[in-house]
Amino acid sequence: MITEYATLTIKPGSEADFETAAAQAAPFFQKAPGALSMRIERTIETPNEYTLIVQWETLEHHIVGFRESAQFQQWRELAGPHFAAPPQVKHTQHTYLGF
Repeated sequence: MITEYATLTIKPGSEADFETAAAQAAPFFQKAPGALSMRIERTIETPNEYTLIVQWETLEHHIVGFRESAQFQQWRELAGPHFAAPPQVKHTQHTYLGF
């Protein structure tokens, strides 16, 4: 399992519209093969910064399966107009759980 972290910088003043768009787009992630969970968190110190966190079975499920799909295009059509900058994406793999 891998975790995708995408830092999303949203145009100031369109945070509420972005949150609505993200909620509307959640089913696109839920229906994607290999998607295990999806959530979005808002940064307290920087209110127009969000982190999209998606757990995928494999990296290929995200990079190939989702990014090349119609669902990805629909996500970007809903959320993209609110982006102030391109998303910064990284992938991690769990290595240790302390407690």
